[in-house]
Order: sequence, then structure tokens, then C-alpha cells
Amino acid sequence: MIFPAIERASQKAIQATQEQLLQEVMQYVNTHSEFYKSLFQKNGIVVDHIRTIADLQQLPVTTKDDLQQHNDAFLCVPKKKIIDYCTTSGTLGDPVTFGLTDKDLDRLAYNEAISFDCAGIQEGDVVQLMTTIDRRFVAGLAYFLGLRKLGAGVIRVGAGIPQLQWDSILKYHPDYLITVPSFLLKLIEFAENHNIDYKNCGIKGAICIGEPLRNQDFSKNLLALKIAEKWDIPLFSTYASTEMSTAFTECSAGQGGHHHPELIITEVLDDNNQPVAEGQTGELTITTLGVEGMPLIRFKTGDIVQLHSTPCTCGRTTQRVGPVVGRKQQMIKYKGTTLYPPAMHDVLNHFDAVENHVIEIYHNELGTDEIRIKIAAKVPTEELLQEIKDYFRAKLRVTPKIEFASVEALQQMVFPLLSRKPVRFFDMR
Repeated sequence: MIFPAIERASQKAIQATQEQLLQEVMQYVNTHSEFYKSLFQKNGIVVDHIRTIADLQQLPVTTKDDLQQHNDAFLCVPKKKIIDYCTTSGTLGDPVTFGLTDKDLDRLAYNEAISFDCAGIQEGDVVQLMTTIDRRFVAGLAYFLGLRKLGAGVIRVGAGIPQLQWDSILKYHPDYLITVPSFLLKLIEFAENHNIDYKNCGIKGAICIGEPLRNQDFSKNLLALKIAEKWDIPLFSTYASTEMSTAFTECSAGQGGHHHPELIITEVLDDNNQPVAEGQTGELTITTLGVEGMPLIRFKTGDIVQLHSTPCTCGRTTQRVGPVVGRKQQMIKYKGTTLYPPAMHDVLNHFDAVENHVIEIYHNELGTDEIRIKIAAKVPTEELLQEIKDYFRAKLRVTPKIEFASVEALQQMVFPLLSRKPVRFFDMR
């Protein structure tokens, strides 16, 4: 079992460790990062004065726009030291390239190993990897490296193709799956249609990526409930991004993703870049620790979250990141109500008759937000349409425009040729 001592240390000891690492990364970027060296000079920042977590508030934040406009200026090593090139998924704009050194890949492996350990994966377990490891996608590579470091076996099946997934499950008998949770419903459907006894196939749990499984109070959301109704295996949420080079993964308590303080400093900031009060939501802002190629200082992730600081029943004393409320740039003001896409996805997941859906946001002629939802249904009827609208009104107090589309048309929208993840939200504002 990999259980770093810092993750069960006192808050005072955790803070002391983080502040020592913060001082090191500040000196490092001031010496090696063209972007940060210029930023500090422009803002009159004396690097030696940034010694505590509270001192971070003296620094300007770094944004996705900074990465897009000055991508190469963030690199802290000569290109000959870069071992792997990966890119962000471009959820909030054009993809950004990150260069990882050999040291960064070791750090990535360590991060995933201790994250998988959170979820209960141990040396000798076999894990089926149901996400891509190519297309410059860092997550699949990170999962493989972490499982290798942990001493677990890996079945690299890749994304999609239920038949191939089941062939591998029945042949190699993995203990765990790493998958997008909604794909589990497709696996279940395939198993039921082909008389596969999926409930007794030996799967101990699934590490779920890319889609939320919990409400803000950590209860299961509709997607998790639908999976559990059919296949009651433990589901573990994990939250990460290319920029963070770090994952926040749930333990069996299911009370948020555990923070690895030796790898990353977290802040939750309001619209004025000030820390929010304890228990409030705000934009997750991170400072990476121990990254050699492209470290980031006070990078605003765009994700709205709440941090939880009470010790966990698993013995870890570190912070936990709650379910992502939504992305800041995807916030919608609709008829006086503030909405985020996850809440609408959750409403649509309530209906078994809805096979697929996309959400489109655009401005009307008055310049205000409009929502158009396209759904593919097994039996498209006016009664179903009205039922969905009524459910929206009951749950979210508003009713967006909803229309039917063909399964084929939505399949092409949700799985575009060059995308590495399902895309169900289109912002055309």
C-alpha cells in the first residue's frame, strides 16, 4: 500500500512542506521560465518575499489565455529534454502543448500510483484501461505509468467497442476498469443483449473519468444511480487535467477527491481572485510542485469547486475536492437562473428513453443566453418531450428549447473525428 506520510500529517506539517516546495518552485520559474520571469518583473514581484501560502495572494493569476498566447514561453527546459509532448483537450479553447521531461513522467507515475491506491487498487491487481493512450492524450499515458509503478497489470483496450471490452474482461478477468461512467451503461446493455453474466464477472470496481458521479452533498447523482441499479460495483470519481499534472481521486468513503499536497497547492478564488470563505465554491486555482518542464503558478483551471478540509475516515488528513459544479466559462444565465451544463446533463440522464443528447448555448437577437437541447430517443413522442420539459421545470426552474434529432446525427456531434472525449456541450456565444 502506497500511503505517503504527508497525507496523514497535521495541517501544520502539511503547510510547512508545501511552503518549502513553494519557495523552490518560485526560484525555479524565476530562473528558467521566460513567461514567469517577465511577469514577476512587470508586477514588481520579489521572489524571495513569496515564502508562505498566504504570500501567493501577492502574485497575479495565470490563465488559459496566457498558455495559449505564450505557450513556448512557459517551457523551463531545452527541447532536447522533452520526452513526451501532450496537449490539452481544448475544452475551453485551442489546445495547449505541454512538454514532459523524464522527471515529469516519473512524477506523473507517482501521482497516479498514490491516486489508484486511494481507490483500493493494489500490487498484483489487473486493470482494464478503457481510454485512449494515443492522440497526445496525457491521461491514458498517466494511467499506464501509474499502474506500472503500483505493480498492477494493465489491459490496454482503448475507448469504445463493447464487444472488444467484454472479450478482454472474459479472457483476462480484470479486477478494475478505468472508463467514462456513461460507457458502463453501454457495457451493461451489450452484456444483457448477449447473455453475459456481467454481475459475476469478477469486477471489483471502476475508476470513472470525465463525468461526475456525485451531487454536491456527495450522494450519487442520477448517472451513478442508473449504473448501480444494474451493476452495483464501487465507482470512484477522479478529477485531473493536463495542466495540473495531478489527480484528485476518491477513496472508498466517496467524500471527494483526495489532495496530494506534495504535488500541488490548491486555492479556491472568487471573481476578484481572492480566496473564498470556508465551505464556499469558487474557481480552483493551482500551483504545481515538482514539475520540471512546464510548472504553473496560480493557474486558474476554470472549474468551480468546493474544498473540504475535515479529516477523512480513510485516515487521510488532506483536503478533498468536491464534485465540479461547472466550468466558469460555461456558466449560463437563462431567464434569471444561473445554470451549468452538469445540472442539465443530470436531468437528461434521468430518462432511459433518451439515448443521446447535446446541449447548445447561443445568444439570441437581444444578446442574452439561449439553450437548445437536441435529444435522440428510442421512441420520439410529444409526450416524452413534454415530460422532459416538466422535469426541467421541476428540477432547475426553467425549460430550455428541446428538439429531437437522429441517433446518427448526435453520434457524429458527440464523437467528432479528432476528439479524445465525448463532446455534449457546444458554446456558440
